Amino acid sequence: MAIFAFFISTLFIGIPIFIVLAGTAMFYLLITGNMDLFLSYIPQLHSGLSHFGLLAIPLFILVGEVMNEAGITRRLINVSKAVIGSVRSGLAFVNVIANGLMAAIIGSAVAQTAVMSRVMVPEMERNGYNRSIATAITCAGGMLGAIIPPSMPFIIFAVLSQVPVSDMFLAGVVPGLILATLFLILTGVLGLIHDFPFSEKLDRDKVVQALVVGIPSLSVPVCIVATILMGWGSPVDAAAIGIALSLLIGFFVHKELNVQKLSIVLERTARNSSMVLILVASASVFGWVITYQNIPQAIANIVSGLASSPVTFLLIVALFLMLIGTVLDGVAAMIIVVPVLQPIASGIYDIPSVQFGVIVVLTLVLGLITPPVGASLYVASGIAGVPPWRLFIAIMPYLFLATLLVVSLCFFPGIINFWF
Repeated sequence: MAIFAFFISTLFIGIPIFIVLAGTAMFYLLITGNMDLFLSYIPQLHSGLSHFGLLAIPLFILVGEVMNEAGITRRLINVSKAVIGSVRSGLAFVNVIANGLMAAIIGSAVAQTAVMSRVMVPEMERNGYNRSIATAITCAGGMLGAIIPPSMPFIIFAVLSQVPVSDMFLAGVVPGLILATLFLILTGVLGLIHDFPFSEKLDRDKVVQALVVGIPSLSVPVCIVATILMGWGSPVDAAAIGIALSLLIGFFVHKELNVQKLSIVLERTARNSSMVLILVASASVFGWVITYQNIPQAIANIVSGLASSPVTFLLIVALFLMLIGTVLDGVAAMIIVVPVLQPIASGIYDIPSVQFGVIVVLTLVLGLITPPVGASLYVASGIAGVPPWRLFIAIMPYLFLATLLVVSLCFFPGIINFWF
């Protein structure tokens, strides 16, 4: 009970989550006086970062940073404009499609929301869109960054549950495409309701120019996804290929990248990577302690009395994670709950780990656009200058569709599992 009180109190007074996790584990060792466990604390903390798949996190972060500085992001948006053409809600469709393309590179919903909010919201506002709606579409599209591979949350889930990262990426392809399609359909319906403007009509020469100029930029997401889906290499290999291509394009094709910009990119990558990886390390030692305490087994006994079937269990977990996601960052929440819930899902209910992983990640993504934490919501709100409550109201239709997809994945596992 003292351990639980220590964890809750430190969490809710605003102490950084990695200190809460590592500190709770240390507090347990101190009050129990178990010297054998105490001597294993540092090795266990270190072992949390020993998984090879974690190398993909800083590499994919670096891909996204290089792409932004190299002008690749802007050209991908221009390609989307050329493909859509002059239709009602055209720029809104471009927003969703460009988010889908960026999702195959950045892999982080919050980072993607920040990038796209700076680019798309001013452009949509200039073309006659309401700023709140433009920001809502951008923020919703950013959710694709966590579900379309490569996905940073998928990498973390794979490491926590000992599942191949490539399997998690494969499992996320179809749900990600379904979510993007649902968002496109909803955007079209909203366009009719709110009378969204037609997109700019491009003549044939401009369309051809945008497509030709965009070929090098398109090669980055295509090569990353193809490397993973075709089995040509691991996610780490795919990320390395993405970095090499982005650097070549930035230095020699677009010529917008230089040594000074590269040093800034590397600094941002190191800072952002360390924030994620220190969470993983602290979660490793936290999970080690709660496993030693047989907490997963105790929770399994409680849950098994409530859920009589795999579907019921998944629905209970989804509801629980939606509530957790409103007060905790998605990565932090996943690091806390996956070591507890994943063994129950696979051991008692025989739920494939990839299905459970996709549902966990997608459910926690909803928390990114839900107050009071809502990291993506507040990032987009701050960049676009839209009050968070107004943005949340505008984004609710997209939130409903994403929730509907979560429920569908609980009932129809074949959407995820047909690859395997």
